[in-house]
Amino acid sequence: MICRSQSCRTPSQFSRRRFLSTASWTALGLWINPFLTSLSYSANQGKEDLKTGKRTGSATTGFVSDDRYLSHTLGEGHPESPERLKAILRRLKSSRLDDAVTPIAPSIDPISYIRAVHPESHINRIAEQAHDESICRLAVSGVLVAVDAVCTGKVSNAFCAVRPPGHHASYSGEYGFCFYNNVAIAARYAQKKYKLARILIVDWDYHHGDGTEWAFYDDPTVLFFSTHALYAFPGTGAADKTGKGDGKGFNINVPLPHGADDKAIISAFTRRLVPAANAFRPDLVLISAGFDSRKDDLLGDFAVTDAGFAELTKLVMSIAADHCNSRVVSVLEGGYNTKGLALAVESHIDTLLGI
Repeated sequence: MICRSQSCRTPSQFSRRRFLSTASWTALGLWINPFLTSLSYSANQGKEDLKTGKRTGSATTGFVSDDRYLSHTLGEGHPESPERLKAILRRLKSSRLDDAVTPIAPSIDPISYIRAVHPESHINRIAEQAHDESICRLAVSGVLVAVDAVCTGKVSNAFCAVRPPGHHASYSGEYGFCFYNNVAIAARYAQKKYKLARILIVDWDYHHGDGTEWAFYDDPTVLFFSTHALYAFPGTGAADKTGKGDGKGFNINVPLPHGADDKAIISAFTRRLVPAANAFRPDLVLISAGFDSRKDDLLGDFAVTDAGFAELTKLVMSIAADHCNSRVVSVLEGGYNTKGLALAVESHIDTLLGI
């Protein structure tokens, strides 16, 4: 059963009026340039250990992976294929990042937390649609374990190399290659288990995270920020969709034009995300890390580079450093040019590590 009533939300002393007021002022330019706060990350350059040859950084980054994620399939030739993860793992091995991260294995039974977001009819439909529904649950489990590791201080941040992705999943079965909404479930899990009052979800996937928007559209305890192509699937994410009821103002959509590049997406983050996040003061930051916004993707037409993803990561890390003891959990969403995906993930993890 999904409860969206006021009584079911995590208690918060946070003032919606103060958030909207502060966000309005900061949107006019009355805020500190976020690049100044992100300099602390670029100043802490990582290095290679001369004895072991391992790459090291200024942070400990958890890495969620499991061979069973490779068993999930949507059919031969489908772009959301096991090769996506294989390419990531090969790249991390060749760059020695696999030695720099801290392995995390999925181990939590997530079904009760899945039910906190998805109705039973959706869960039953997934059981019919998925090649192996247990792998869909395993993806959720991996993200929940990452939340545990970050919230208990075992790692500074984490990246979850999970399949299937999740940000389109809502109430009516598989949609947009997504089965369960990994990030939305992780937000509810963090609120329930760790009593975190405010969760920020940042989604830089080429496609709008309509499932995540659906999950929190009337909820002031979750700030959802998304950059995406409005003209692409699923056709949602208009700028005037800002939430409803108590959640009004806590849903921020920033559609970008054809060919949006580093400058365009970084500008959206600095102009819209940073001031809103500073007003919101999150207790945890979750990233829906979709790399189909990268240049040369098979299902997108943006032109974001690997350096651009590094800058976006720095901006999000700066927000987390300012408000929630650097707690960031990043979750793989899209990205279908496997070589480009692997390079973008490498840049993202490099930055999470402080290298």
